Amino acid sequence: MHPLEGRRIWFVGIGGAGLSGYALLARAWGAEVGGWDRVETPYLRQLEGVPIELAPEPVVPEAWGEVVVSTAYRGQVDGRSRADLLAELVSLQRSIVVAGAHGKTTTAGMIAFCLDRLGDDPGFLVGGEIPQLGGNARAGRGWLVVEGDESDRTIAALRPEIAVVTNVDLDHHSEFASYAEVESLFADWLAAAPRSVRGDELEPVEFELAIPGEHNRRNGAVALAAVALAGYSAEEAGVALREYRGAARRLEPRGEAGGVEIIDSYAHHPQELAADIAAVRDGGRTLVLFQPHLYSRTRHLAHAFGASLASADVVAVTDVYRAREEPVEGVTGKLVVDAVADARPGMEVGWTPAVEDGARFVAARARAGDRVLTLGAGDVDRAVALILEALA
Repeated sequence: MHPLEGRRIWFVGIGGAGLSGYALLARAWGAEVGGWDRVETPYLRQLEGVPIELAPEPVVPEAWGEVVVSTAYRGQVDGRSRADLLAELVSLQRSIVVAGAHGKTTTAGMIAFCLDRLGDDPGFLVGGEIPQLGGNARAGRGWLVVEGDESDRTIAALRPEIAVVTNVDLDHHSEFASYAEVESLFADWLAAAPRSVRGDELEPVEFELAIPGEHNRRNGAVALAAVALAGYSAEEAGVALREYRGAARRLEPRGEAGGVEIIDSYAHHPQELAADIAAVRDGGRTLVLFQPHLYSRTRHLAHAFGASLASADVVAVTDVYRAREEPVEGVTGKLVVDAVADARPGMEVGWTPAVEDGARFVAARARAGDRVLTLGAGDVDRAVALILEALA
């Protein structure tokens, strides 16, 4: 299969989870690929032999015929959007695209894992590492499993054979004015697909999974429905699903020290925080270090964040991870701290602007039998090593 043979594609931002996977697939499909990024990233390991420029500012050699630009560098460099290329990739192979507010990475990983264990030889482009599949991207001759993105509405351009929506929620406040807008986007997209799955129409799987939480049993039900539409036995897929151990940074166990277990999660929406805190409860205390992600989300959801975090026993909150947004006056992690205090007066909650401060705060309060949960879509995961070191 070489549908891109003869193409020369240069990726601006090739070290990211998304573009590195697109480059891997494009190369497998016959294209010559290369790219630029600011720094070396773990995702570049899967592109051995690909010419890569590392420099402070974007580099685009003249000899390359096509330029694909990461969303992070949109406006800085002329070229094709990553969403436009993804739409082409989806059109070139029988595809299953997974969208939704929560659980996309886990569900897409489940689908790819089940298909792999059932002998399908799937390709996949997923937003997180799936250790059991060797990474976040792979070319294959079977179905192509893709994690879609509604944050900028680009999911609308993807035309898979099987469209999957895990759930609907308002998460991206800079793009959508209401829940109804999100629902309309997903409904129109599902209607355009030959076959579709809606998670809110399904009951959670009844059997236990290797990853905890009712939300993951709901993700499992969505995955099994998609695999069945792909032509495989749901019963056989269920046997495989029991072996799935999850994606990186999705309730990922990261170590233990002093009798305290550390678990890391990408959760960054109030519903996700509440689900993860409930999932790790085992009778002991749960201590949380939370890093809010995006100023727009923090401003609109501070109260809901507070209510979710109040279900933990001890909470530390860092300042906002800005990602693609400019700072907003008056919007800091302190809004979430105050919301926790309002939701549960007297609870021990710390305003720890730096990740290092938060790590020290929870480590100083953790004791044998506790679980520490680091939550957020930014770089809060770097606190794990600091907490383990402090507890050792």
